Amino acid sequence: MTLLSRVLGFVRDVVIARAFGASVAADAFFVAFKIPNLFRRLFAEGAFSQAFVPVLAEYREREGEAAVGGLVGAVAGALGVVLLVFTVLGVVAAPALILLFAPGFVDQGDKLELATSLLRVTFPYLGLISLAALAGAVLNTFGRFAVPAFTPVLLNVALIGCAIGLAPQLDEPVMALAIGVVIGGVAQLGLQLVAVVRLGLPIRLQVAFRHPGVRRILVLMGPAIFGVSVAQINLMLDTVIASFLQTGSISWLYYSDRLVEFPLGVFGIALATVILPSLSSSHSAGSRADFSATLDWALRWVFLVGTPAALGLAVLAGPMLSTLFQYGALDLHDVAMSARSLVAYAGGLLGFILVKVLAPGYFARQDTRTPVRIGMIAMGANMVMNLALVFPLAHAGLALATTLSAYLNALLLWRGLRKQGVYLRGPGWPLFALRVTLASATMCLALGWWLEPLALWATWPAATRAAQLAIGIALGGAVYAVVLLGSGLRPRDMVMRESGV
Repeated sequence: MTLLSRVLGFVRDVVIARAFGASVAADAFFVAFKIPNLFRRLFAEGAFSQAFVPVLAEYREREGEAAVGGLVGAVAGALGVVLLVFTVLGVVAAPALILLFAPGFVDQGDKLELATSLLRVTFPYLGLISLAALAGAVLNTFGRFAVPAFTPVLLNVALIGCAIGLAPQLDEPVMALAIGVVIGGVAQLGLQLVAVVRLGLPIRLQVAFRHPGVRRILVLMGPAIFGVSVAQINLMLDTVIASFLQTGSISWLYYSDRLVEFPLGVFGIALATVILPSLSSSHSAGSRADFSATLDWALRWVFLVGTPAALGLAVLAGPMLSTLFQYGALDLHDVAMSARSLVAYAGGLLGFILVKVLAPGYFARQDTRTPVRIGMIAMGANMVMNLALVFPLAHAGLALATTLSAYLNALLLWRGLRKQGVYLRGPGWPLFALRVTLASATMCLALGWWLEPLALWATWPAATRAAQLAIGIALGGAVYAVVLLGSGLRPRDMVMRESGV
């Protein structure tokens, strides 16, 4: 389901790139869409889910379904009130938010005015998707992963439909994208509410900030905001600085970030979503061995899938961007500039996924303070590196700074789990790492031999580009798999076993 949503996300971005390219309108929309998305990932999918799922798992393990229903009802009521107030404030303060997150727009009156208008339409999406995240967390805790993973499809369909059908009818065509965001949010919330009702929980909706579970979640959420969302804050800082660069820089970063988000979402976020309930249950049951085994299994999968994905994105950066986005308003110069930042972002894919997988090792134990300290260190390092790298490398320097800070974050999270004794490395890691390294290096050599120059690639028709890209991806995947199998790695070696891998 996650794969389906990401594929449709690509279709959505192709449609947007074809219609708006890297224009003033595109830059304005991407900022107006990023702001509620940042708050969504901070407060909903990030801090809230990481605080809510362990508490909900504990209630389910120890208290029974009646208590679970009471907790869900109390959390929903309290969250609904907070979101209502926050959404109203966001709509009213839209001009200030645009100046805060894109201060470079201050001298560009038309872009500032357009971004403000778009934000006033998109900001209510925060409330809709945050309540959808609550419903999704409940479903994930009960082992219902498909519906929450599918719901982003609805947002993508809404945006595609509005971009194609509504945009040509409006005086300001890009406003159709903002309307599509809201329609998608309503659809996402509605589908998940139906799925929660079908669980049959005795939910009693109430505004109860004094409920013990709500109070514990609020305590855990505060520090978790930084601990789980440092990467998102760093990406937003990139947008702030990019707003001072030449027009198109925000769009170039957006298109390259979207390609990195594909493997991160399909694999990294999906893996983190699946292991959090398991880690929470192991912790509640007092099984340290199963807790460590789950983390070890997840880390092996990170390296097995994340390494070739990162290298493949870097090697095929130009061809991928050209094939997916170089139509209509987006030209070869935009592709080349986006490729620079994509190479930098791709180098950090492993770091981004590792943070997603390692952070639940703390949140499942209701330890939110440690990731906060680590996250603040990483964020500070990112700000310093942004300023150091933006001058020689422009927008690509911002992407590189985000990559380096992600690895720092991941390293500190991993070291903390080792020092606390909750993660013990399983057997066989040196041989496993050697196999992955050998297979990845061979894949890169094969792709380098096969790849044509970007200038030639861009002259081909769309169908030829798509066919060639499919051949390249198939070639890389086949070489990687053959070398892994030839080195002795078997699918059964990647199956998780209790108290060991």
